[in-house]
Amino acid sequence: MTAHLTNRLANFCASLLLALLILSVVSAARADNDDGIVRVKSSVPMAEAITRIKADIAAKGIKFFMEIDQSKLAADAGIKLRPSMLLVFGNPPLGTQFITSNPSAGLDWPVRLLVSQDGAGTVWTAYTDFAWIAARHGIVNRGDQFKMASMVIASIASSVKV
Repeated sequence: MTAHLTNRLANFCASLLLALLILSVVSAARADNDDGIVRVKSSVPMAEAITRIKADIAAKGIKFFMEIDQSKLAADAGIKLRPSMLLVFGNPPLGTQFITSNPSAGLDWPVRLLVSQDGAGTVWTAYTDFAWIAARHGIVNRGDQFKMASMVIASIASSVKV
């Protein structure tokens, strides 16, 4: 029984160490604060940013699911909203691995990237940091997958820079 408990403790410590490693290393782009949101300033106008992002998604062979024009939805409801477009996309063979680790991770998959314009006319992309998602769902057994997803979303978001 003692060997069994020692083995379980060793496995727990290894899992904890992996989780800490994921949180500190996995994401090339990090959230600016503890809200888990990574923001990337665009150097191009809104329409061009969206075009570039969609082209990069397609070039990577990633499935594009939909775009939601939030400012149009607001206008249809009689509400004024600055330009805001939500892009939804993903790679099911990669993304579903997070859901198999913890089904509640389905709340964060597929990937969502927001392209919006602030009051000064600056265009931003924003997405949820994958290390934050791993911590949120307690996923400690998908380090390589989170690293890959982090690199891909950082690359896609950077397509709006010159």
